[in-house]
Order: sequence, then structure tokens, then C-alpha cells
Amino acid sequence: MAIKRRRWSLSSETAGPCFLLLMAMIGLALANSPWRAFYALLEQPLGQFALVAGMPKVSLPSFAELVLIGPMTLFFLGITLELKKELSVGHLASVRQALLPCLSALGGVVVPACLYALIAAPDPALLAGWAIPVATDAAFTVPIILALGRRVSEGGRVWLMALAIFDDVLGILIIALFYGGALHVIPLLGSIALIGVMALAGWRGVGCLWLYGVGGCLLWVCMMGAGLHPTLAGVVVGLCLPTASQKKGDSAVLSPLELVERGISLWVTWLILPLFGFVTVGIPLIDVPTAALNPRLVCAVAVGLVIGKTGGIFGMTWLVIRCRLASLPEGTSWQMLFGLCLLCGLGFTVSLFMASLAFPASILLVSSKIGIFVGSLIAAACGWFWLRCLVKG
Repeated sequence: MAIKRRRWSLSSETAGPCFLLLMAMIGLALANSPWRAFYALLEQPLGQFALVAGMPKVSLPSFAELVLIGPMTLFFLGITLELKKELSVGHLASVRQALLPCLSALGGVVVPACLYALIAAPDPALLAGWAIPVATDAAFTVPIILALGRRVSEGGRVWLMALAIFDDVLGILIIALFYGGALHVIPLLGSIALIGVMALAGWRGVGCLWLYGVGGCLLWVCMMGAGLHPTLAGVVVGLCLPTASQKKGDSAVLSPLELVERGISLWVTWLILPLFGFVTVGIPLIDVPTAALNPRLVCAVAVGLVIGKTGGIFGMTWLVIRCRLASLPEGTSWQMLFGLCLLCGLGFTVSLFMASLAFPASILLVSSKIGIFVGSLIAAACGWFWLRCLVKG
């Protein structure tokens, strides 16, 4: 029975990423098929409408842009909930446990960003994409290490999953600081007020999910009006949700955080991320002339993911352990750790998100997506080969 449960766990961890990859490949195929004109409609604005007769019309973004600013908010909410749970009662509950993956993730952000900037420096138009190679995609790295079985220790798995979470949080901070628009005071003040109300409710342990749901929706609107990226509303709600279990009579039930996590996980895995992959991965290679592709951008992204992520994470991990601030994850050798660092170059989901923010409606977006594909494929193949063939099980 234990073996059957283990097999089901493995299949459930891999099925979601496989469906995401399938939808991404369908999007890529449609973008280069005789029906590519229909797929291109996803990038066209949806038109204008007036909220009230006689008032100025409001322009609607394209369907692809709506996916980026709408459903992806739940994706970032899920990341925040996972991190908060781990910091509260999970593998990162102590400072020493959290320190190594946190600093390793920091190295994996700084080095690829610098490497990208170094390669892209001769072309200033490319510098906006410096954040593209800083991401590690947990949706794909976790199933790979599960499939490797005993070749990756339990300590190594925990370290990699924690690193991927911190990596995503650093990516969220980058979005907040560098990819927002011009700030507008009134909606910004409204955002601050809503954050204060939800933070106070979370601190007092208020478990009413309607409060956080309605407050989060209003915050999403205010952040968009303020010039901040509205997906940050998901982060704020995740940070405010209480982690303590609510009591009903004499028995304890799930905490608000756990209830929300359960409520959104299937939607994120089976709808939001596959939809995101479908609308963002479709690169129209047939219609794009070769001269329009930017080899420097492709190289900067791919090198940042493969060499920058591996070198930054491994180098920072070595430095932290050398300074005796932490120790190697239990049962993990330096050889195994290097293979895990290689896997961290698999950027995909968050890297595509960053590319869409860095080069919106630009021909450079195609080159950046190609760089993400090339770099992620090389990182995944090298990490798999290293751990499968060079690390003893």
C-alpha cells in the first residue's frame, strides 16, 4: 500500500507540469500553423466600453495581457502561501534552516542578472530584460528531482524546493520595484489603507475569508490604478492570511491559509498555469524574419539561466557553508548539490512572465522566449544527466 501511495504522489506531482508543457506546445504549434491568425487574436486589444453612458470609454487589454494581470495573481498568492506555511510550521521554521536556501536564492538572482547585463550591455534596448534569467521554475524542477528517486537526498529536495520558493519571492520583489508604471497618489493611498485593514485582520487572527477575498479584489483594482503590478495583490493577501487553525466547538479545523491554499491549488495547476503557457509560449517563428531575431538577447538569457544560475547558487552556497553560517543539506554531497544547481537554470514560467513585462508588444519578446526555451532545456538536460549518471544512488 505504501508503494502505491508513493506512485500516486509521483504521478500527481508530474501530471500538472506535463499538462502545462502540453498546453505550451499546443500554443507554439498554433502560432506556426495555418490557424496562426486566430492565435494572434490573443494579442489584440479587446476593444473599448463605457462604464456609464456619456463617460469616457475604457480600453480593454488583450486576452494574453488579462491572463498576466488577472489569473496569475492567484499563482503568486499560492507561492506566498507556500512560503508562509514553510516559515511558520515547515522546513524553514528556524532561522538556520531558512538561511541557506534564502542566501543561495539571492546568489542565483544577482549573478545571472549581472551576466545578462554584461552580455546585453552593447545594446541598451536589451537591458530592460535583466530580470528574465533570475527565476527557477519549481513547477518543473520538483517533478524532475522526484523522478530521480534516491539519487537526490531528502535534504537536497527540501533545499531545492525552499530555494525555488525564495527565488519566486525575490522575483515578486523585482516586479514590484522595477516593472510598475508611474505612481498615482489616490489609488496608492487606497492600496495602503486596504493593506492596513487586511494586515490588522491577519494579526488579530480574523478567519473570515470573505474579508480577504473582497479586500484582495479591491486591492487588485487600486494597485492597477496606482501604477503597481496588480499581481502583487495576491502576495499581500497571502502574507495577511492567518496561519493558526480556527476552532469550531471542541475541534480544530484548517487555518484560513490552508483553506485558501486548498481552494486555489487545483485551479492554479490545471487552469491558470496551462492557460498562461498557452497564451505566452506561442512564438510565431514562421512569420518572423531571421533578421528580426536578436542573437545577443537569446545568448544573454540562455547563458544567464545555464551559467549564471548554476554559478550564482553554487558559489553562494559554498560561501555560506565556508563561513559556517549553515551546513550542507543532510545526505547531500557537493557533487549532488552541483547537479541540483544545474536544474535551477530551468526558468520557464516566471521567466516568461518577466519577459512579458520587460518587452511588452515588442519583437524582442520573441528572442527572449527563444532564449528561455534554449536555456531551460540545456539546464534541465545537464542537471538530469549529472544527477542520473554522475551521482551515486
